[in-house]
Amino acid sequence: MTDVTSPSPETPSPEVRALDRLVGTWSVTGGAEGTVRYEWMPGRFFMLQHVELKQSGQQIAGLEVIGKLHPFGEPVGDDVASRFYDGAGNTFDYVYELVGDTLTIWAGVKGSPAYYKGTFSADGNTVTGEWIYPGGGGYLSTMTRV
Repeated sequence: MTDVTSPSPETPSPEVRALDRLVGTWSVTGGAEGTVRYEWMPGRFFMLQHVELKQSGQQIAGLEVIGKLHPFGEPVGDDVASRFYDGAGNTFDYVYELVGDTLTIWAGVKGSPAYYKGTFSADGNTVTGEWIYPGGGGYLSTMTRV
């Protein structure tokens, strides 16, 4: 019988490890208000984001799983991808990139015209940025570590 699985990496990639700066609880203000909490799953290959926000008058509660995709029988993906699940039955896919002090989160795929770009403060306790949507929409957003 042929082994159809690809070997797992022995350690998380540098791109995934860079997200360690997000671990903790954050107060979110701007176009969405509330709290998000990031934590590692055992092994640190995947990060979980717990979301409790209010945006445009609607409560958003959900869970996001962030890491490099590794489908059965295939190699580990290049991008740090995620899927967000909310209490209304929706799923949303994103791609994360953290380079230096700049966090970019694309909606859907890397390079999407819908994205968030934020910058960490020098002490790492604030991320200030903006969600950009095609056609000129979007909103400012600040996360402050609590």
